[in-house]
Amino acid sequence: MNRDPRPLGVAGRPLRWPAFSLALVAVAVLAGCADMSGIAPVARLNEPALPAAPAASGADVTPALGARWWQGFGDAQLDTLMDRALAGNPNLRVAQARLARAQAVIEVADAATLPQLNGSFDATRQLYTKNGAVPAPLAGSIRESGTLQLSASWEIDFFGRHQAALDAALGQARAAVADRDAAAVLLSTNVARGWFQLARIEAQLQVARRTLAQREETLRLVGDRVRAGLDTRLELKQAETNLPDARVQIEALAEQAQLARHALAALAGDMSLADSLAATSLDALRPVARATRVPADLLGRRADIAAARWRVEAAGRDVDNAKTQFYPNINLVAFAGLSSIGLDRLTESGSRQWGIGPAIRLPIFDAGRLRANLRGKTADLDAAVESYNAAVLDAVREAADQIASQQSIERQQAEQRRAQEAAEAAYDIALQRYRGGLGNYLQVLTAENAVLAQRRAQVDLAARVLDNQAGLIRALGGGWQADAPPVAAGPVNVSAAVATR
Repeated sequence: MNRDPRPLGVAGRPLRWPAFSLALVAVAVLAGCADMSGIAPVARLNEPALPAAPAASGADVTPALGARWWQGFGDAQLDTLMDRALAGNPNLRVAQARLARAQAVIEVADAATLPQLNGSFDATRQLYTKNGAVPAPLAGSIRESGTLQLSASWEIDFFGRHQAALDAALGQARAAVADRDAAAVLLSTNVARGWFQLARIEAQLQVARRTLAQREETLRLVGDRVRAGLDTRLELKQAETNLPDARVQIEALAEQAQLARHALAALAGDMSLADSLAATSLDALRPVARATRVPADLLGRRADIAAARWRVEAAGRDVDNAKTQFYPNINLVAFAGLSSIGLDRLTESGSRQWGIGPAIRLPIFDAGRLRANLRGKTADLDAAVESYNAAVLDAVREAADQIASQQSIERQQAEQRRAQEAAEAAYDIALQRYRGGLGNYLQVLTAENAVLAQRRAQVDLAARVLDNQAGLIRALGGGWQADAPPVAAGPVNVSAAVATR
């Protein structure tokens, strides 16, 4: 048995450390020949082009959103429903589970940078061949053999392989954190929009019930005029026909309200809530956000953009890791323990054994496996960059759309108020003329239809204001703030950094 602590070279001779140094130099020279030519990312991070701010009257007020932005609407029911949703929604729990998995990958990658220590015990009962290389007295005998050993290894990260893997895992974990936050923002805005939709339907129900009551009153008036000989049965039948139509509208809206309650209960993760949700009046909900331009720091406010940016970072580190696969793998290995033929001799002093030395592995010919792996990781980086670019475009477009819609809704409301005032006045005049015998029922019916259309439009526009508020809040990030934002305020361009990885 070799008692020299130095590693063995050719023919069992001790390998001198100067010789080992020469071997390292040779390995380094060979590593310099690693062929990674012609493999580089082609995608580039684009700078977001913000649309010009439109002309607007008054000050530009961009909301200072907080983590609980929905409280600004002043609705306690919405606050309670939102808390239930953020605590019980299954999709949000899925995002949390993905984050936990990403954090576990960090621990695995970090463990690879540290020394490893393992213990082992092997016991074997063996018949040794008589016709082999085993000499007597072992040949032809049955013996027990055992090994009790501690072994340690440490892969020295000369070329940054493990650090790149750890950085990639950290990037993916940060992306998972941002994904979870983005899921929470999306959930909260969906709950708010669903709540506003329920309020809209309930307001439309009130309009429909008011219409039914109004048509019942008109039917009584027509009946009185028919009995007085002032109208014919034609006007009576026309008035009667309008009642079932109003009841159909009420039933359809009641169905929509129930479906909206089911959707909200599903978002909250508890279907038993559906029957207990009582809609809030649209008038009781106050707007909280207004903007006339896309803010320059939009990218720093959105969790989904941050997640896409962290994926770019992680993909870049994966490329770095793929490049280090071309370089040597240097391990420092040591072991100490006991080994003997005959378990009864395992603890004797003569059964001791130990060893220490380096182990170097260098890929020389791998049939293109490493280049193919590098090409794949580079393609992943290109995909991550383009995904980020697409997310940026969507974010800017979404914010611009919501701002444009907000301004258009304001103008539509102003015109609709004037149209409703005129329609209500025309209906009152037509009804008074009909009662006084100066007009016919067709004029009343036409004026009533115009009033009904304007009342519905008023409700829809009021609901659109609130829905636009929720959409604008989501477009502006939903109050999200990162502990360590990966995206700086203003334009971002790290193309050169990605290209030189």
